Amino acid sequence: MAAAVVLATAGTAGPAAAATTPGLGPTGTSLMHGDLWSTDSTPFRGPGRTAHVAASSVPGGACAATFIGSDGMPVSLCTQFVGTSPPTVAVATVTLFDPATAVPLARLQLTKGGLLGGVYGYLDDRNRVVVADGSNAILRVGHRRTAAGWQVYVSDRIDLGRHIPAGDAVTGLAPDFDGRIWFATTHGVVGTVDQAKRVRSMHLPRGEDLGNGLSIRANGASILTTHALYEMRAGADGVPRTVWRRAYDRGSARLPGQLTWGSGTTPTYFGPGGDGWVAIVDNASRPQLIVYDADTGSTVCRMRAFGTSGQGTENSPMAWGNALVIPSTYGYQYPPMAVTGPSVPANAPFVGGSTRIDVTARGCHRVWENNDRLASLPRLSRADGLINGLGYGPYRPGIQQVGPIYYLATDFATGRRVATVRVGDGPVDEPLELTGTIARDGTLWQATVGRMLKIAR
Repeated sequence: MAAAVVLATAGTAGPAAAATTPGLGPTGTSLMHGDLWSTDSTPFRGPGRTAHVAASSVPGGACAATFIGSDGMPVSLCTQFVGTSPPTVAVATVTLFDPATAVPLARLQLTKGGLLGGVYGYLDDRNRVVVADGSNAILRVGHRRTAAGWQVYVSDRIDLGRHIPAGDAVTGLAPDFDGRIWFATTHGVVGTVDQAKRVRSMHLPRGEDLGNGLSIRANGASILTTHALYEMRAGADGVPRTVWRRAYDRGSARLPGQLTWGSGTTPTYFGPGGDGWVAIVDNASRPQLIVYDADTGSTVCRMRAFGTSGQGTENSPMAWGNALVIPSTYGYQYPPMAVTGPSVPANAPFVGGSTRIDVTARGCHRVWENNDRLASLPRLSRADGLINGLGYGPYRPGIQQVGPIYYLATDFATGRRVATVRVGDGPVDEPLELTGTIARDGTLWQATVGRMLKIAR
């Protein structure tokens, strides 16, 4: 019965309002986490029960986020294994793909910087990727067809200059409802850029780092550090100010399957009005889901995030109405260059598992928990109620992340699998917890460590 209530009252006010955000591209395909609230949901149906690989290519890098503009062209933020201008390794690029064949058409190599500088970005209303590069500048990167072929180019540059100390780098970028760009850095600088390109910033307490993106609502921003969750608003002068701060249990060390010592979740706005609550999962030895009132910071509810699943996550919770779906990444093996510091324990099996938890003003309630071993950042379709992602077969002791890779579709209402389609093989198609995007026509554009997959109905 709870599932029926959530489906009937699903919060469309939040995601639908993204269309009114100045400077943001098409709804559903312009942000890494689906929308500004980071619900990791989409208004479009995915491939579902008839999924198959319609096309694929080898882009020469791992593409962390893919956007699709009003022109239908897929464009990705990729970490190129080998850059050419200048020669280097593991450098961020903006890569344009053919919408029919998935073949790369053109790419632009960015100035090398922090790992997440080439991960978090968004697509604007002129089909330009907004991203930060290693010189601590915000770039608007467009694409066009010329007589010589497709070209990816920088159409605008905003220098953040003195606002970012040496050794720091932009981690997250997002637009807000007043036409500003919010940015946050690895070491805790939070700032805004207005439409006149004026930059305003402040610094969070020293020692608090960021490893995830920002979430935005109509009257604020949610920012999660390795120590605490912040609700912030921009003052009349554009300087971000803290509305409330809530420390959380960050545990004794980084958990295996997470990137930093602290929560691995991007905060998720959901619930009343579409953004009345904000949810995170902490880094305790038995991680807790914590839901706060977004206006006051008061605790709505908390409970163990997982029962039988692995005890930890690096994924943002998916949200629909008053329900959250949380995939476990505990034990997932990231490349050594991607993680910060040792984990405790050093290794753990990737058991996987996802769980749905419904939230009311009276508390949290677990609706279901399954054994899905999702290895990509999944996307929940509000059109057909299916959760779409890449993953592995059932967990077997002693067998880690090697073998067939599957497209998995799971019913949001029941947690039951409705589609399991083999789309590749490890290690070349290791999903690497990369983010997929569902296009308006139902195609899932999903990168792996070695390929770009176009998974269609």
